[in-house]
Amino acid sequence: MATATPAPGTVTTWNLDPAHSVAEFKVKHMMISNVKGSFSGLSGTLKLNETDYTHSTVEASIPVANIKTGDEQRDGHLKSADFFDAEKFPAITFKSTNIDSKGGADYEVTGDLTLHGVTKSVTFAVEDLSEPAKDPWGNHRIGLSATTKINRKDFGLTWNSALESGGVLVGEDVTIHLEVQFIKG
Repeated sequence: MATATPAPGTVTTWNLDPAHSVAEFKVKHMMISNVKGSFSGLSGTLKLNETDYTHSTVEASIPVANIKTGDEQRDGHLKSADFFDAEKFPAITFKSTNIDSKGGADYEVTGDLTLHGVTKSVTFAVEDLSEPAKDPWGNHRIGLSATTKINRKDFGLTWNSALESGGVLVGEDVTIHLEVQFIKG
């Protein structure tokens, strides 16, 4: 099993590009369809071990106040103490603890996700980690897509409302999807 301790080799620093990165989520609404939302303004750092990517580390932060679901009233409710409590817990953070290769350009990145003041270990499935590429302005970039699923109640997000027809207004399982680019520092 890989650890966060760098293996011999060149370790380079890559900074998350907030203009080309987004964190998205989806959750069941009324047990009939998914509601999607996103966060912008992400920040973070990838310490890339260029000899062995499994010995790399990543840290990221997502500002809760930047939540967008396409409905201002719902966004306000999600920022309130009923859900994210953005005033008390202004950021969602992630810090990797382990990276495993799944073959090709796919990896599993496990780490500590802190949400609503609660920290739990989660694993992101990273697909199609790009090869570093040079952009038209001379910057070197790397990109990835990553997905995980969490139970919001595990993080203290317990607000809900019973429906007359049975069931609840907001589902417990939340799928998190990241589309991220890093720029070599």
